Amino acid sequence: MKILHKNLKKQEVKLQVENQEDLWYLSGMIDPGDLVRGYTLRKIKIGGDDQRKAQVKRKRVRITVQAEKIDYKPDMLKVLGIITEGPDDVQRGTHHTFTLEENTTATIIKQRWLKYQLDRLNEAATVKLPKILIVVHDRESAFFARLKRNNYEVLSSFHGSVQKKADNVQATGNFYVDVIKQITEYDLRYKLDSIVIASPAFFKEDLMKNLGDKELKKKIVLATCSSATENAFKEVLKRNEVKDVLRKDRISKEIVLVDELLGEISKAKLAAYGLGHTKETAEAGAVKSLLISDGFIQTMKEKDKYAEIDSIMKIVEQTRGVIHIISSDNDAGKSLDGLGGIAAILRYSI
Repeated sequence: MKILHKNLKKQEVKLQVENQEDLWYLSGMIDPGDLVRGYTLRKIKIGGDDQRKAQVKRKRVRITVQAEKIDYKPDMLKVLGIITEGPDDVQRGTHHTFTLEENTTATIIKQRWLKYQLDRLNEAATVKLPKILIVVHDRESAFFARLKRNNYEVLSSFHGSVQKKADNVQATGNFYVDVIKQITEYDLRYKLDSIVIASPAFFKEDLMKNLGDKELKKKIVLATCSSATENAFKEVLKRNEVKDVLRKDRISKEIVLVDELLGEISKAKLAAYGLGHTKETAEAGAVKSLLISDGFIQTMKEKDKYAEIDSIMKIVEQTRGVIHIISSDNDAGKSLDGLGGIAAILRYSI
């Protein structure tokens, strides 16, 4: 995301969407009541009040919409609202859907930008996602995935075999060679920063014996997983071996935060979850870290109940707590959604 202009005295930020990951960030920044300003296509009626003679044309106009509903999809973000400003031939007070996509430029105006929203804005503008390939394999199956901002994308998989002899596994076919060939191809295609190779038992070590490319070896981090299946990607993301690789990535941070929360819940100590309990601890000034899933935020917006969590976030900021928006698309977010979509790690027990 590119920040083109920021004027916090007027509470406005002009930005340009550079990729689909930016849309995910914006989905958690734009709230009902915010003003979104920019150029959009609008149907304009030409020819007077006579409906039979009037012509309708699509015209590019600069308007301002007061947001009522935000609809996020991976490739676009739609802001539905009421037109508050525009040219003379655009009727005020009518509804319009403002669509944000890659390369869209827009200005967002709030009554007040909260700190966590500015933090997310700066993160989207400055943090670059490491290009990481994750490979999960044994002696018969291999799965390949590319890390994304809020999840991972499975790229491919294939199956083969190596022959088991005594207590050792020795490659007799081209399986390990094929795995290495696929890794090399993805490295060239995506210009990878790191490659995480995980397997049960000693299969990853056997694979490495077949790898002669020294430059490729420098990018590889070995990890352990309990099985070679597509579900193992979730397990690998939690491994200590890959924390350094993922330390700049949002998924890793979210996993650590939710694991810390679950640990406090298991000890029945410094944790609160669910809307009512979390609100109570926030009002008491006890919240150190507030965790909210983006799915829960979207649900509350759709139910016209966003003000309930907005007030909690403002209280947490006023009491110097830190707000974390967790993606519902990954395991950390799904665990949080299972707790009601909102929870808190506390400074002290209530």
